Amino acid sequence: MDEENKIDLDIEKVVEESKALTTQEKKLKKHQEAKKLVQEAKSIVQESENELQDCKLLLADDMHEYVEAVKALKIGGLDESKAFLSRLSDINLDSTDIDLDEKVFEAKDDITPLNLKDVNSGKFTGFLFSLLGGAATFGALIYWATEKLGMTLDITKIPSNETIQTIFGWFGTQVGQQDDAMVGGILVAAAVLAVMALLYMIRVALKSSSNLHFAKAQMKETQKYITQKSNCKVEMDRVDAHIKDAVNVLKDYEILLHEQKGKLQRIFYFEEGKSKLSEFSNASLTTMEETQGLIEQVQKFIATPMSHEGRLSEEKENALEHAKLYADKLLKMWN
Repeated sequence: MDEENKIDLDIEKVVEESKALTTQEKKLKKHQEAKKLVQEAKSIVQESENELQDCKLLLADDMHEYVEAVKALKIGGLDESKAFLSRLSDINLDSTDIDLDEKVFEAKDDITPLNLKDVNSGKFTGFLFSLLGGAATFGALIYWATEKLGMTLDITKIPSNETIQTIFGWFGTQVGQQDDAMVGGILVAAAVLAVMALLYMIRVALKSSSNLHFAKAQMKETQKYITQKSNCKVEMDRVDAHIKDAVNVLKDYEILLHEQKGKLQRIFYFEEGKSKLSEFSNASLTTMEETQGLIEQVQKFIATPMSHEGRLSEEKENALEHAKLYADKLLKMWN
């Protein structure tokens, strides 16, 4: 019968230990899951930041190419065509231009940076709480013993060995060991350690749960953040496409105005001295009118700001479209 009881107790012990291990694994799983979520959030944010940085570098290259295209246009035919028109007639062309040193597009990035925080296991604070709880438990037990023994301890002095033996011996009597200070000390130590272990496990368990809740909330903020960053990237992609299109149009105008410059130079050479537009040939008047239209369209496009509140301005898009339509119109007439 004793052997059967022993087996039953062993089985119960194994079951209890198994439950304790399962609980501990669940706590660990929550903490590990929280850590995994935090690392995933950091990875997502970093990837988004890298993509946006790549877009900014690409946009910087595009803006440089745009400015170079404007310079080439001015040198390649725009300035001289304007000069010939002014000398040939009373046509007064707007001299509006852009400062080629300024940034063509100012991206607006007013998104507050996301400060992701790591989670900790709570083991350190749990250890501190357990120390405080253990000290409080020890003090309470000693006070309880002195009350039962009718003793008054002077906390300003170290108690004598006799006093210590008496106090711990009293705890020994609670389990049937008369004045056994060693047994009493073991009981007190066991009680203190039990309280410390309980406080430690409670702290770690609560921290694990709060960590998981915090990590999930932080992941939601991360999703919102990268959505905003994605919107910025989409806008930069729009600007990138616009600038590439604009550079092509500027190159088209450079070719067209270079050709018109040659025509105006010929008119200036053969028809110099004519004081009125009516004195020029119809072909010359047509060339002058077409050149004036090219200059006005491309100058209007260049002078129109590209950015408005950090976005591609609608006016710039319209100006580019009008410049393309005018150039296409002339090319169809000439072909």
